[in-house]
Amino acid sequence: MEIAIIADDNKKGLAVEFCIGYVNVLNKHRLFGTWTTAKYIKDNTGLDVEAVNSGDIGGIEQLTSRITYNEIDLLLFFRDPHLLDYSRRALENEMLRMCDVNNIPVATNIGTAEALVMAMDRGDFGWREIENPRSNFNVMRNKRQRYY
Repeated sequence: MEIAIIADDNKKGLAVEFCIGYVNVLNKHRLFGTWTTAKYIKDNTGLDVEAVNSGDIGGIEQLTSRITYNEIDLLLFFRDPHLLDYSRRALENEMLRMCDVNNIPVATNIGTAEALVMAMDRGDFGWREIENPRSNFNVMRNKRQRYY
């Protein structure tokens, strides 16, 4: 599965701690993150996290685009509910809206993140393989269809 991880500035430590706790689950999946969050996670966990731009310079828009095209299966967004940057919140709200449009599970706090990652580890998100065009399931299905 493709998992996007974003953390507001004062939640980056929490995101790293979460990833340390679930490193054995997360290392089985393809991870994406905004630049600074990805760097913190890489440096502290050894997980391979593909970094997009920093959130302030287009990273949120890049991840929103991937979500729009159904290329992300799960969003872990450790957000600060006290952040008052309204222009950034508008971008984040659009990202969350696109998750709703594409039925992409979202966690905005550590409790929900834990529940979703544990469910993912049990295999509860198998239906995402049908939705995500980048999944191995769809690649193999498309190859079989060409031969028939």
